Amino acid sequence: MIADLLEKFGIHQTHSGVYAGDWITKPDGLEIDSINPSDEKRIATIMSGSRKNYEQAMESALEGFEKWRRVPAPARGEMIRQIGTALRKNKKDLGLLITLETGKILGEGQGEVQEMIDMCDFATGLSRQLHGITIASERQEHRLFEQWHPLGVVGIISAFNFPAAVWAWNAILAAVCGDSSIWKPSFHTPVTSIAVLNIVSSIMKANGHADVFSLCISDMHLAGEWIAEDKGIPLVSATGSCEMGRVISVKVGQRLGRSLLELGGNNAAIISPSANLNQALRGVVFAAVGTTGQRCTTLRRLFVHDSIETTFLEKLCNSYGSIRIGNPWEEGVLMGPLISETAVEKMMGAIEEAKNQGGKVLAGGNRIPGKGYFVEPTIILANPKMEIVQQETFAPILYVMPYHCLEDAIELNNRVDQGLSSAIFTDSVREAEQFLSYRGSDCGIANINIGTSGAEIGGAFGGEKDTGGGRESGSDCWKSYMRRQTCTINWGDQLPLAQGIRFDL
Repeated sequence: MIADLLEKFGIHQTHSGVYAGDWITKPDGLEIDSINPSDEKRIATIMSGSRKNYEQAMESALEGFEKWRRVPAPARGEMIRQIGTALRKNKKDLGLLITLETGKILGEGQGEVQEMIDMCDFATGLSRQLHGITIASERQEHRLFEQWHPLGVVGIISAFNFPAAVWAWNAILAAVCGDSSIWKPSFHTPVTSIAVLNIVSSIMKANGHADVFSLCISDMHLAGEWIAEDKGIPLVSATGSCEMGRVISVKVGQRLGRSLLELGGNNAAIISPSANLNQALRGVVFAAVGTTGQRCTTLRRLFVHDSIETTFLEKLCNSYGSIRIGNPWEEGVLMGPLISETAVEKMMGAIEEAKNQGGKVLAGGNRIPGKGYFVEPTIILANPKMEIVQQETFAPILYVMPYHCLEDAIELNNRVDQGLSSAIFTDSVREAEQFLSYRGSDCGIANINIGTSGAEIGGAFGGEKDTGGGRESGSDCWKSYMRRQTCTINWGDQLPLAQGIRFDL
């Protein structure tokens, strides 16, 4: 299965991890093994890039930008459309490759490719709508307006849990705006990034623009640091932990560059006594267990009204007991492995810490013996004052806490450093509107009667506080990848000044 996929996507058992208009044959960095987290077997070995190789990729991206920016936006959109078509043809197999390398179930792997396709569709339409506005000038015979120009080379630092879609959120939007990009993917998922580049580069080469998308896989986080420090990159989009974001933002800020940060999320949901409990149950389980708890939007804290606590927790624990765990490419499996041994150790450590702080394990809590990084999804009855509840553990741990007053539940929802996603399950219009009001959730995403995960590309994705404040994907996020220019044209024969100032010679 793996050998056939590698052959289809043109990936050798030992493959270059640096693309600079073409693959650099033998990069100078260390070799990185891509490991299948389900059986701990090697998928392929990737030759990572050195600083010299990064500079080669960056030079290619700069050259690509100079040519690409001159292409009319609708023509750029046509090439993005072709990329979307190529992704459609490869959706099944690319989705399977993502499943094998990340451990997410097959439906989620293919869903990630669909997200890339949707992003291409969105960007294609956007290529004819990159418009500014005309503003009424206070001066006679003057025209005041705004226009947008391509920004330059965009640096993209992505995480393992969405090894392809997050790249598309950034690279595809950046490309339709006239930018080139250089990508540093996670060292956990190098094979997926190579497959994506091979699909995309085949389209771009056929259109004479092979150097719009560049790639530099490095040992650990080195390429991320090079991107952050590079003055030739006006915008760095980084997805990952809050700790990573703090490092990146400081390095980019020191050179007065721009950061677009999508960081951690200690997300919460509220179950109101008026909620449809069957609907809430489905929403909670997918949000807490999907991607093995390794989404930035994973549900980690659950506030259940004390009048329905016993009933709902019984349903929830029964549901957890029925979740099929196993090889994520097999039919009927709902949860695959964590990404690595380190991730398993962090989860087990968090469970022990929660118990030490007074938490009670209601379901799960164990590592599953045997090959692979498999764990049981875990429910812990907790107190909101517990220190561990304030922290994000990137694993399927759900802390459940009762509440009595909605105002208290909303205050607890907001009482963490992160502010990414939130949800309430209720049939009360008043409660729903309160949750969405200025007195409600302080998160970038606030949902009614759906879980915290599963965002669509049409809406801006991102969060507040330690989540970084970035917005990616839909809405008007394209503006992040362009520079705004305010223009004034005097078409008369006088020279009036603004604010009524007179300066006569």
